[in-house]
Amino acid sequence: NSAHRWTKDVPMVVPEINADHTGLIEAQKKRLGTKRGFIAVKPNCSIQSYTPCLWAWSEFEPYEVIASTYQAISGAGKTFKDWPEMIENIIPYIGGEEEKSEKEPLRVLGTLKDGEIELKKDLVITSQCIRVPVLNGHTASVFVKFRKKPTKEQLIEKLRSAKGAPQELNLPSAPKNFIQYLEEDNRPQVKLDVDYEKGMGVSIGRLREDSVYDFKFVGLSHNTVRGAAGGAVLCAELLKAQGYITKK
Repeated sequence: NSAHRWTKDVPMVVPEINADHTGLIEAQKKRLGTKRGFIAVKPNCSIQSYTPCLWAWSEFEPYEVIASTYQAISGAGKTFKDWPEMIENIIPYIGGEEEKSEKEPLRVLGTLKDGEIELKKDLVITSQCIRVPVLNGHTASVFVKFRKKPTKEQLIEKLRSAKGAPQELNLPSAPKNFIQYLEEDNRPQVKLDVDYEKGMGVSIGRLREDSVYDFKFVGLSHNTVRGAAGGAVLCAELLKAQGYITKK
């Protein structure tokens, strides 16, 4: 539930990135007075197209990011049938999304310390979120500065080798390959790539050096699968594997 994303002892989980944040649950259960019940949440769908890259590249210390997102109408719970105004239209504003896109990655990429999440302090993100006439799939155009500037080849290698607890535990909903890098200049595309790994994977392309920032790239994720229902199921599978969800 988005209402609990900033509750101090509620983990906001992207299973590949911060599986250890579920360690908050014991303190939460103590506060709530529950023996088995607890709350765990997933982050906003808008951050799924670029936060995995920042995590995969942590060795190179990304510290300044511009992320412009181009978000599908299903993210607003709509179809073209009930939102005909979006046909051949772009709306350059999505209420609340920019704040989420800037702040939530700092919690996801933060550190579990003394029973709470210490936000990632050495990273700043600025964002602009735009609604586009696409049914499913959030695209992000991203610019990144690094403290330890890598090569393009190093960045691609980190993306292609990225894996976390879901892959190590072989969870049922886990994508075999969390992130794919596409070499073609015209990829990723929603029509071709949004269903990568049954919608649970992230597609990255157009990685290249930039004249102002160090690198820029384009990311794509399925907002209603990885960004919503599928991500929630994967989180539940992780919690079961970690022993937080048990049979009575």
